Amino acid sequence: MSTTPPSSTPIRVRDIMSRYVVSVTTDTPVIEVARILAERRFSGLPVLNEDGGFVGMVSDFDLLARDGNTAGEVMSPEVATVSEDTDIREARALLIEQRLARLPVFRGRDLVGIVSRGDILRELVLHWICDVCGEVSRGRTPPERCWKCGTADQFRHERQSPGM
Repeated sequence: MSTTPPSSTPIRVRDIMSRYVVSVTTDTPVIEVARILAERRFSGLPVLNEDGGFVGMVSDFDLLARDGNTAGEVMSPEVATVSEDTDIREARALLIEQRLARLPVFRGRDLVGIVSRGDILRELVLHWICDVCGEVSRGRTPPERCWKCGTADQFRHERQSPGM
């Protein structure tokens, strides 16, 4: 168990989500959905209606498990979502409890990103803890200085279990 003081700045979904969202519309043919998934190595995509409103997700599982000609016919319309202000621990719990691979991220009614299990796993690997104040910084290497307390060269990479 870690004795690290908790960070005063919780990590929010907006800090780790993918902001470039590739989506399809309800009338996109399933063969086109499959092509996008395969070429981009995605496992699912948001589905939008003709007005650009979010109406569901279509996944590789949906394509395999359901019969239909369009994304709208095979998509999952009931989808768990999060806001960009959601703490990543809450997003993680939702992914686990509902056995999901990704969550659409909203700012009000606008789809602004996707957060995946991989995004959360990367966060576990790419964070550094200041030994002086406990603030967490993200990056491949430790920062030169802690932005909160100003100390230099007193960071450690603490391995966390995926269970956080």
